[in-house]
Amino acid sequence: MHFLDQAKIYVRSGAGGPGAVSFRREKFVEFGGPDGGDGGKGGDVVFEAVAGLNTLIDFRYTQHFRAPRGKGGAGSNRTGAGGKDLVIRVPVGTQILADDEERSLLADLTQEGQRVTLLEGGMGGRGNASYKTSTNRAPRQHQPGIDGDELWVWLRLKLLADTGLVGLPNAGKSTLLNSVTNASAKVGAYPFTTLHPQLGVVRHKGVEFVLADIPGLIEGAAEGAGIGDRFLGHVERTRVLLHLVDAAGENPVEAWRIVRDELAAYGAGLDHKPEILALSRADLVDAGKLDRLSRDLAKASGATPHPISAPLGEGIEGLLDAILEALGSEAAAAEEEIQPSGDWSPL
Repeated sequence: MHFLDQAKIYVRSGAGGPGAVSFRREKFVEFGGPDGGDGGKGGDVVFEAVAGLNTLIDFRYTQHFRAPRGKGGAGSNRTGAGGKDLVIRVPVGTQILADDEERSLLADLTQEGQRVTLLEGGMGGRGNASYKTSTNRAPRQHQPGIDGDELWVWLRLKLLADTGLVGLPNAGKSTLLNSVTNASAKVGAYPFTTLHPQLGVVRHKGVEFVLADIPGLIEGAAEGAGIGDRFLGHVERTRVLLHLVDAAGENPVEAWRIVRDELAAYGAGLDHKPEILALSRADLVDAGKLDRLSRDLAKASGATPHPISAPLGEGIEGLLDAILEALGSEAAAAEEEIQPSGDWSPL
């Protein structure tokens, strides 16, 4: 399945049905009064977050969505049927943005089953029965249904994961993802092997968590270089960042600094998330150099890096232990934040 994390679509709610002009006609009733019913309400446009979807690719081929209009009223004071709501199903983590310069946020669907009514259908028109008065006993006026609303919106998908993998291109992120999850991300000895975000489920010591791998970042990613700003959006919702630095790279400390600068430039609190540091491809450097790199990186970052080799499985156990510990601490901190104080009372 192709991955698409952004799409522009047109939505329109249904118009209301017209009111009816009708008069009562029965045997032995010479002057039957007006009995035209009201029109039905038009269908709403509703977005629903559903499980089992992880891409917006369907919206590349279908970009116009219109809810049905309400039915017209009828005689005998019969109200027209309302138009059926149009339910548009999107992946969990989808944001709905206005098509304006600011791309203002209209809705954020972060939970399975969450629904939001973006546009309401037009009200049905009044039938002539509702215009009857003491002085106007046989009105012939009626009201057409109210038009529905229309809107162009952007859909933007931000993946939901517990831990997000970040690092420069070719830092070994996809190799690590494949080795600790059931994912099958493409691996290659060249930058930008990964072109789309990937998700995998890690099972470690009886605990499961979701790991997200995004394409490698380059300098200027936060401003859109290599569409890095879109990639960074996929780790906005993660609880912990796993930062991979290539131990066999030219300058590991500088590589770490470039990614940290991009996280800070992007904003959204990425540079304040708990970060676990790992020196990948540690099997490609000798023990002395690896020890020196670890000390230099620890001095620059203030954190002790975990030397790992994903293909050989070296250091993976300790790294996963550190992730579980960070996830547990982060969850506990979040729970403590929302606990009401003991003195609080609704009275």
